[in-house]
Amino acid sequence: MSAESALREQICLLAKSLFDRGLTHGSTGNISARTDDGGLLVSPTGTSFGRLDPGRLSRFDPQGVHVAGDAPTKEMPLHTAFYDTRGTAGAVVHLHSCHSVALSMLPDADADNFLPPLTPYGIMKLGKVKLLPFFLPGDHAMGEAVRGLAGKRSAVMLANHGPVVAGKDVEAACNAIEELEDTARLALMTRGMGAQGLTDAQVKAVVTKFDIAWDD
Repeated sequence: MSAESALREQICLLAKSLFDRGLTHGSTGNISARTDDGGLLVSPTGTSFGRLDPGRLSRFDPQGVHVAGDAPTKEMPLHTAFYDTRGTAGAVVHLHSCHSVALSMLPDADADNFLPPLTPYGIMKLGKVKLLPFFLPGDHAMGEAVRGLAGKRSAVMLANHGPVVAGKDVEAACNAIEELEDTARLALMTRGMGAQGLTDAQVKAVVTKFDIAWDD
């Protein structure tokens, strides 16, 4: 099996895993990954994560030209914004996961540091998550908002919409976006209960030990 064939299979396998566990639903969500030649494989528009076909993934060449497969997701501006601004991005995942969307609707959501520091793993896998305002689905302004971060964030939360995460490869991106959703779920589960999150000193210790970009 060629490297690209293996990547196609991996994209569809991980997407189905996210779908089967309710992390996105219906035909929501999109996923992309860099190919060895610098091109992209992207989930097609209107498709379900539970039923992606490896042979029908949208294929882009290194110049960003759609050369094969079905038409890509309308959220391509989000994906290309991450690839263009983060040199380490090898994959991008966008979900409509319920708990993170719910947390984005709350009036006290922190726009600069969306996820409360409840466990070390959200910090380790995501750094600070930027909460972006609401945009219409497919609006190119979403991509411009990501570009405005100048590559300083690996994850953003689209208010009333869903999270978007870039990782070094498709597995890392999927693991990180799962951590985002689980942290949001913890935040909602413990809301109003006086739960003790990490102290500033503990956050600093995690950031220092694991060399996390945190102050940007």
